[in-house]
Amino acid sequence: MLHQLLIRNIVTIAEAELTFGPGLCVLTGETGAGKSILLGALGLALGERADQKLLRAGAEEACVTALFDLTPAIAQELEVLGLSTEDDQLLLRRHLQADGKSRAFINDQPVSITALKQIGERLIEIHGQHDQRQLSDANWHRDLLDRYAGLTAQRLQLAEAHSAWHAAIAEAETLQAQLAEAQREQDYLQHVAAELSSLAPADGEAEELQETRRTLMQSEKLALTLQEVDQAFSADTSPRAQIYAIERLLSRAHVSLQEPLEPVMQALTRAQDAVEEATDLLQQLSNQYDYDPQRLETTESRLFALNAAARKHQVTVDELPALLARVNQNLQMLDAQEQYQARLAAEVARTRTVYLQAAEHLHLERQKAATQLEKALTKELKPLKMEQTQCKFSFSQLSESQWQAGGMYRVVLEVSTNAGSSFGPLHQVASGGEQSRFMLALKSLLASKDEQKLLLFDEIDTGTGGAVADAIGARLASLGKSQQVVVVTHLPQVAARASLHTVIEKITKKNQTFTQTRLLDKTQHEEELARMLAGAIVTPEARLAARKLVESAA
Repeated sequence: MLHQLLIRNIVTIAEAELTFGPGLCVLTGETGAGKSILLGALGLALGERADQKLLRAGAEEACVTALFDLTPAIAQELEVLGLSTEDDQLLLRRHLQADGKSRAFINDQPVSITALKQIGERLIEIHGQHDQRQLSDANWHRDLLDRYAGLTAQRLQLAEAHSAWHAAIAEAETLQAQLAEAQREQDYLQHVAAELSSLAPADGEAEELQETRRTLMQSEKLALTLQEVDQAFSADTSPRAQIYAIERLLSRAHVSLQEPLEPVMQALTRAQDAVEEATDLLQQLSNQYDYDPQRLETTESRLFALNAAARKHQVTVDELPALLARVNQNLQMLDAQEQYQARLAAEVARTRTVYLQAAEHLHLERQKAATQLEKALTKELKPLKMEQTQCKFSFSQLSESQWQAGGMYRVVLEVSTNAGSSFGPLHQVASGGEQSRFMLALKSLLASKDEQKLLLFDEIDTGTGGAVADAIGARLASLGKSQQVVVVTHLPQVAARASLHTVIEKITKKNQTFTQTRLLDKTQHEEELARMLAGAIVTPEARLAARKLVESAA
């Protein structure tokens, strides 16, 4: 329960202290007196966005303080936030500075604006004229059923299923895009793999081929040299032939010369042996360096192919085997990705099934709740002078592309406000005044289902009057018996039922405008009702009517 609201330097409010109590607390005042300013100040204390324009002209700082009862649930939440709770009071305070910065406090302990708003949302539920726009929102109609039936857990389960399903879809779509790109790359990789596999480069092969080529080229040169040497040895002018010819000539010499020529003949024999030995050695060398022209051609062709492939793929010849290994590895990864895609498709199907099951289960629960809420709402509207009104919820399945975290059915609250008239969407069939009463009836029904909060109605009775206004006042007063209700109203029929009545007034002092508040006693309460009935000039008849309003409301 809200006990007190202290406001300082907010727009036209220099300083104000408002007291609240149990039951129906009413705020009244002329149009423009500052009721919206007061609500804006309360919003500050609850963690709403701070607007520098709220700061009173000439002031350096504004401050709003709200004093509430501290419930066990809020105390537990404060503990989660790391805040101490020493007594049964909850003090929310907000400071707004001239530079637009603001500071927040809970029980005099500094907190973030987010924390202040988190706590504030647990304390007050504000309903204003703008809430009637929700009547055209099918999602809001669906949320009504969930709140009324207490389907929060099922709703959360469905939202998680929807999130998991769409996460699986997103992952599958991402992989699909990657695979599309990889598919184009795959054709190239397969071509490279086929080319290099056919080439079959081996580690260290280039070095071996280069060595083989050098050896074969040396063999070729040696073979040519040996061929020339062999030709030289085979020619008529070869050393062997020359030595043989010399030996023949010397052998014809006179006997008397044989002895002196013996050393020469021996030397020629040694020369002949040396030539033969040289011939044998050359033959051995020729056998050792066997020249194979075909092998040299094959080696050079292989080297050319390896070098051409290396240039094509912008690597060295020695890096070709590693390139082939990488290409094959990438192709294997693509194959694995395709398998992963199949697994993701299965995951999409699985999560979709989970979502469908959760959505259908929640749909059935909503249908049950709809039947109950239709009856309860119809009953709630009767004392609000809508005796002939009938309500029903219609369900229509959405296309799969429209399935939401909240379900796969569109929920619309339809009404018939007159006997025999057809049903139609609430926002189209009901008048402005009827919509106000619908909102009050719905909020009243939900109040019994939701966590106990202060209910603040900001001119929810707009567009009504007479007996309807009296019925609204009676319903608000009845609602105030079970929880604290604060109402901003222009209707005396509503204000007459107040347990606490505060008037908001605008005054001018020294060319400055001020908004002030007064908590009314019984006499002042009746006088304010008379003003609301009569206007600027309060007549005895208005005072009498005001007294009767109070008596009838008692």
